[in-house]
Amino acid sequence: MNLHELPGADLILPGVDDLRQGKNHTVGALLIAIASTRLSKAGLTFPKTDLASEPELTLYGQLENTRDDAYPYYNALLNSLSSFCHALERID
Repeated sequence: MNLHELPGADLILPGVDDLRQGKNHTVGALLIAIASTRLSKAGLTFPKTDLASEPELTLYGQLENTRDDAYPYYNALLNSLSSFCHALERID
């Protein structure tokens, strides 16, 4: 299965590219940092050296500064992350 077909890939896969470019505070990079252990165990490869510390707080703070609907959007992002992880774990 192509990773681009997984639910949430539109958020996670750009985050991998961001991390490769040294950008660790984008939405995608922060989502990867949140689930880095789970994603690594499922086989996703990404740079692990510069993951953001406290990615949950960082992501929520960014959303609060840019959106009126930070809380529901934050939850939607986490749901997308969870869906991606779950689907990735099911790939044989």
